[in-house]
Amino acid sequence: MILTLSFFTMQKRISLLILISFVLLAFIPKSTSVDNSLKIAFKDHFLIGAAVNNRQVSGMDQAALPVLEKHFSSISPENLLKWGPVHPMPGVYNFTPADQFVEMGAQLGAFIVGHTLVWHQQTPDWVFENDNGELLEKKELIARMEDHIETVAGRYKGRIHGWDVVNEVFFDNGQYRTSKWYNAAGKDFIKAAFRKAHQVDPETELYYNDYNMWKPEKREAAIALAREMRSEGIKIDGIGMQGHYGLDSPSLDQIEASIVAIAAAGFQVMFTEVDIDVLPNPVNRQGADIDATFEADEKYNPYKNELPQEIQEKLAKRYAALFALFVKHSDKISRITFWGVNDGGSWLNNWPIKGRTAYPLPFDKEYKEKEAVLKEILGVLR
Repeated sequence: MILTLSFFTMQKRISLLILISFVLLAFIPKSTSVDNSLKIAFKDHFLIGAAVNNRQVSGMDQAALPVLEKHFSSISPENLLKWGPVHPMPGVYNFTPADQFVEMGAQLGAFIVGHTLVWHQQTPDWVFENDNGELLEKKELIARMEDHIETVAGRYKGRIHGWDVVNEVFFDNGQYRTSKWYNAAGKDFIKAAFRKAHQVDPETELYYNDYNMWKPEKREAAIALAREMRSEGIKIDGIGMQGHYGLDSPSLDQIEASIVAIAAAGFQVMFTEVDIDVLPNPVNRQGADIDATFEADEKYNPYKNELPQEIQEKLAKRYAALFALFVKHSDKISRITFWGVNDGGSWLNNWPIKGRTAYPLPFDKEYKEKEAVLKEILGVLR
């Protein structure tokens, strides 16, 4: 009898302890390891991507990996798959960084984006010239381009899930950029690039990518090109809007108009290179024309040691406003990719003026989360 009473007494105590535990757990803050993960928070809306560099994919900068694992469901290569880095000389390919990039994406279980097969920048002069240094004619240049695409895209067939096939072929006014590509081949080089990329890897998604796509003339030119290609049976899945923005411009209405227009034309929308420049510059220019550079001037590098609280708050509010817009149109948007993983690796430290201290991303130069920025971004889901 004593044993029976002791047993029931013990059971009551255990039940009470379990009840108390559940009550206490209700008041214990949840772990932030999942709650503030960007990729988990937005998994039902769009992919969250980051552009990675050579040091990060090679393992030399291992601090990036925990951030990538926690927050990002997609990765893009910042420079290592552009023509110059991957194919510096005729018949010479440097695939080691690109292989490491693709392997990193596989290990992360990420959607892997290739950037970019054809661009007017970071393409060596030899690409456009014959052995005598004379500019190639259209047929020879397109053949050289197609060989490059077959070699690079073919190497990663089935492993790279989407390609920025052609990058930045329009001026802001909607006119075709008078690059060496265009001067030799007109817009046919663009069509040939998409055809070849599809032939090499029929399953991968194919995109056109450009900056300042919030400008109506540029947006409409890109849409017209994409429609023309599709009408000719050329595969193009989406149009990438680079998101190199400032604290105040472009306006949300301008960005939204392009989201709606691109989607209405029947193409995926993705924001491919998102960052927010908080620093002043000589002409308050936006976009990503890397030729538009200026001499160093200390008045354009005002936050050498830290970002003032007032500017941090503006940065957080700007990101919140952008993500609220992205969520509003998440039925049209497939991916949001930050151009870099942390402030220290951002290209904005050297553009449009070299040597500045930039603060454009949700992670500081030590890869620490900017709590205010993440709180505001995640807050749009509440």
